[in-house]
Amino acid sequence: MTILLSDPRVRAVPVVECGEPLVRLPHDLAPSGALVRAGLAYRLVAADGMLPAGIRLRVVEGFRAVEEQRAIVASYGAELAALHPGLGDQALERLTSRFVAPVDVAPHVAGAAVDLTLVDVCGEELDLGTPIDATPEQSDGRCWFAAAGIGPDARAHRTLLASVLEAQGLVNYPTEWWHWSYGDRYWALVTGAPHGLYGPLASAVAA
Repeated sequence: MTILLSDPRVRAVPVVECGEPLVRLPHDLAPSGALVRAGLAYRLVAADGMLPAGIRLRVVEGFRAVEEQRAIVASYGAELAALHPGLGDQALERLTSRFVAPVDVAPHVAGAAVDLTLVDVCGEELDLGTPIDATPEQSDGRCWFAAAGIGPDARAHRTLLASVLEAQGLVNYPTEWWHWSYGDRYWALVTGAPHGLYGPLASAVAA
């Protein structure tokens, strides 16, 4: 069964903050200037080097400030509440967490997660079935990594993406093919690690 970020088991995972700094990813990997923890940056560069010639990783987002995370939760939660009137708070949080994590366990807020895709030699995004950040409603569920209803090229590209990222120890959030993390509470729960390595950060100060 899919474990969502709102699951109490995620919150129950302890974090032993290792103190790794945020670093800016190389421009060719993240033209947006995304920041991530140093250990995650190392793994992303290594994963990028494992891809076949002519294909690269493209990181769209890394560290996200608490205020931004809170705003995304509120916006998407309001959208879902309008679609499902009468939904209780707990059920709404669970539904919301398919697309955006509660602030206290959010991997992006810890600098432990990236949203990324694959691009060709010209920097054009390859077909992965949906745009990055397509909600379950917008994509009719095709945003889930293992979703049916995507073409063979998209399936092959998702498989390739997973092969290089998993080889470097990252884990996918199964409701979002583009979201991968390392060192956060969700990663620890999925991999069986005794604790997370990265907790929430107050500001985006790169080393």
